[in-house]
Amino acid sequence: MKVGANKQVTVSADPTNASDASAVVSATTFSSSDEAVATVTNDGTITGVSVGSATITATSGAFTAEVAVTVTE
Repeated sequence: MKVGANKQVTVSADPTNASDASAVVSATTFSSSDEAVATVTNDGTITGVSVGSATITATSGAFTAEVAVTVTE
C-alpha cells in the first residue's frame, strides 16, 4: 500500500471451529507491530504512515491472525 492509503481488513470465524462465531468476530481487536509505518483502527482500517513494513494482528480470545503490510511511497 502507499503512504496515506487506507485498506480495510475483515475478520470472519468458521462456526465449526468457534462456539459462537459472531462473538469471536465482535470481540476482535487489531494492533500494528510498528505504528510509525502503519496504523490500524478498531474496525480494521489500515493506514500507511511511512515507508516500511509492519505486521497487523487481529486477536479475539485465543484466536490470532496476522497480515504483513508493506508501505511504499
